[in-house]
Amino acid sequence: MQATATDIAHVIELAVAPVFLLTGIGALLSVLSSRVGRIVDRSRQIEDKHAGTDEHLHPDIQCEISMLSRRARIAYWAISLCTACALLICTLIVVLFVGAFLSLDVSNAIAILFIAAMAALIIGLYCFLHEIYLATASLRFRWRSRK
Repeated sequence: MQATATDIAHVIELAVAPVFLLTGIGALLSVLSSRVGRIVDRSRQIEDKHAGTDEHLHPDIQCEISMLSRRARIAYWAISLCTACALLICTLIVVLFVGAFLSLDVSNAIAILFIAAMAALIIGLYCFLHEIYLATASLRFRWRSRK
């Protein structure tokens, strides 16, 4: 049985919500990429400032470098998980269309893909929140160490 124009229109209606979700994920990825860029810039700034010295780094500076490294690693996981979410949503949209064209029951596949996408997004958002917590915690640390 061939898919009709009405069937395809219905699939397009179903695919609109995941497409909006992709837009939100894209905005989140942009924010995360910007944060990674700032972490890298700060790391390079510290490295350039202390590159020519043979002396050991002050413990506060070592702590900051360690914190920046940890933040970068967590932001990497957030980006990876949000990207995985976007890929799962794209796959879900493809499965919707393939199911409509081939008149297959893809409801289980759609449910599994959506649950996996939401799990990846939830964990990615948690990583993002954790990275923000570390950033603000390091600010409090620097403020206390300057007193």
